[in-house]
Amino acid sequence: MSTPQTPIGSGFGASATAADVVAGVDLSGQTAIVTGGASGIGLETTRALSEAGATVIVPARDPERARRATLGIAGVEIEQLDLVDPGSVDFFAARFLARGRALPILINSAGIMATPLGRDAAGHELQFATNHLGHFRLVHALWPALVRAKSARVVSVSSRGHQIAGVDFDDPNFTRRAYDKWQAYGQSKTANALFALALDARGKQHGIRAFSLHPGQILTDLARHLSAEEIDAFDARDANGVPKVDPERGMKTPQQGAATSVWCATSRQLDGLGGVYCEDCDVAPIYRGGELRKGVSPWAADPALAERLWTLSETLAIA
Repeated sequence: MSTPQTPIGSGFGASATAADVVAGVDLSGQTAIVTGGASGIGLETTRALSEAGATVIVPARDPERARRATLGIAGVEIEQLDLVDPGSVDFFAARFLARGRALPILINSAGIMATPLGRDAAGHELQFATNHLGHFRLVHALWPALVRAKSARVVSVSSRGHQIAGVDFDDPNFTRRAYDKWQAYGQSKTANALFALALDARGKQHGIRAFSLHPGQILTDLARHLSAEEIDAFDARDANGVPKVDPERGMKTPQQGAATSVWCATSRQLDGLGGVYCEDCDVAPIYRGGELRKGVSPWAADPALAERLWTLSETLAIA
């Protein structure tokens, strides 16, 4: 069985930073891959893992931009990767596997949010293709390296946005229903959580455990497709235009936003556990309502739906 969606009392909280949760953790000699690791919370995730001694591979569509962003962070390797291009994913994974490395940490942090309608070359809706299918394909391609590690964690950065919508299994690509950018985003973030649940069920016999998480509400480049009016509707900035920081209400700095990803990837408190959605550096409860919206919606923690998504994803992502 997967870990119950019940907090374990980690001792951390909403204000914890990535540096806090990795303090005392030694990752020397270990390799981590962080998609989206050159911007926003992904960059802070890369920084924290590096400071703990890991070699961090950051795959990016624009390697030169990623090199500039990670300049000065020790042990970072930049590689080319476009998540919506199956050939790019396969080529990246083949290069990694050819080096014979084990992969104890894979953090799927790259993503897009509330974009205009777009599609990949196969016709899949772009948020679903980027946030879920690309990472599904990447994990599939890197599987031998995850197994080689004998104890690996795959961490998928979801969002409280999953509460907007579950996965529409009859029309995931908006070919029949009208496109709504927030419904599409919510679907992709639910898919992140369900993917972790199904992956954990398959991986734990090989020592591979999977987690998903809500990092917090952080005003980063992820919001580049939103208008100023849309951002203001989230009450995310003060009167001077500065992003608000109120961790207990979910509004965090990038360093705080990276904390739960790093905690899921490294904490010994999670040894023997897996398949759960986390937030504020702890296992989250099932969301039953409430102003702060903390927790995971039942549709994103349902093993039957996780299996249904896995089957669909194999059909859509794996030739």
